[in-house]
Parts: sequence; C-alpha cells; structure tokens
Amino acid sequence: MVVDALPRASAAEAGRRLLRGGSEPLYLASRSPRRRHLLQMLGARFSVLEPDEDGGGPRPGETPAAYAVRQAETKALSVAERVAEGVVLGADTIVCLDGAVLEKPSDAGEAAAYLRRLSGRAHEVYTGIALARVPGLGRASAVERSRVVFADLDESTIADYVATKEPLDKAGAYGIQGYGALLVAAIEGCYFNVMGLPLARLRALFREFETARR
Repeated sequence: MVVDALPRASAAEAGRRLLRGGSEPLYLASRSPRRRHLLQMLGARFSVLEPDEDGGGPRPGETPAAYAVRQAETKALSVAERVAEGVVLGADTIVCLDGAVLEKPSDAGEAAAYLRRLSGRAHEVYTGIALARVPGLGRASAVERSRVVFADLDESTIADYVATKEPLDKAGAYGIQGYGALLVAAIEGCYFNVMGLPLARLRALFREFETARR
C-alpha cells in the first residue's frame, strides 16, 4: 500500500500558497477590475483599496520600464499609508510604441488615433509591480515586458472596436482579454502582463519578498 506522506490541504489552500506563502493581509492598490479578476482567479484573499495618487506622467529621460515601476511604487505607498498591517500590491501597465507612451485615451477620437498607430506594427507592454509591507520598511519591485504585434486594421475595424467602448479605459486603447484579442496577431512574452498583472513574475516577487524578511 502506498502511503501519501504529503500534508493534506484543500485545493484552494494549495492554490493560494502557489502565489504567496505569507499569511499577512494583502491589499491591492488598483482601480483595475482585470487585476482584481486575476487575483480572484488564483483564489487569493485580498482587499481592494484604490490609491489616492499615481506618479504623474513620464519624466524626461525616464525609460518605460522605470516609469511603470515608479507608478506601481507610488500606488503601493499611497495605500500603505492607510493600513495598519499587511502587504500592499501596486501595479501599473503602460503601452509603448517607438519610445512613446500611449496612455489611456481621453476620448473616442484619441482611441482611434492610437489604434491607427498600432495597426500592423509591434509595440511593447510594460507592467511594473511593487510590494510594500506595513509596518516596517519592506519594499520590493519588478517589471515585466511583453511584445505585441497588431494585425492590419482597416477603418471599419477601428470604428467598430471604438464603438464597443472597450478602449476608453485601457492603456494603448485596447484590452487583450476582450474584443481587443481580435486585433492582436502575436504576443511574445507573458499574456497576463498584457492583461495587467504578470502572474509568474508576481509569484517570484512574493518569494523574494518573503525570503528577504527572514
């Protein structure tokens, strides 16, 4: 008879441990429903607290990767000031084409203009992630980069996509998890990074964060 020597645990408990080993309360400093969905998908226990501020626009000479990390750190620290104990996760995703950051479009016209620029071309998506522990000075951050290639988009396709209103709250004017998937020809790198939260990189950052505490 084979005896299973491994400790018994529920599937949900095992799944939560795969993401992070710590038991401290976790706070998500984000307004993004997509990041919330991804953490819920993994069974994580967390609370959502919207950050009071972000880091503003890119600074002169700042790389896209550094900008994404700074934004994530600003969000995490903004929420960390409002909690008594726990770990705060901040994240920020930016779309970059030819070195220019494509922020969330201000209206349908700007969304269409972004999509015309992205049509038939490759661009980069960076997501910065940051952890802050309260109380104490525990901090950690990382960034993930993915390369996305768009299909050639005609004006009818652009108009129809903008009409869905999906692009209006998305960096770069598209969402890979929705209708925007129909616009993408190829992805190099982490799909979840393009969606807004690079899960494998986040797991590694949690592990580094916990190890550094010991």
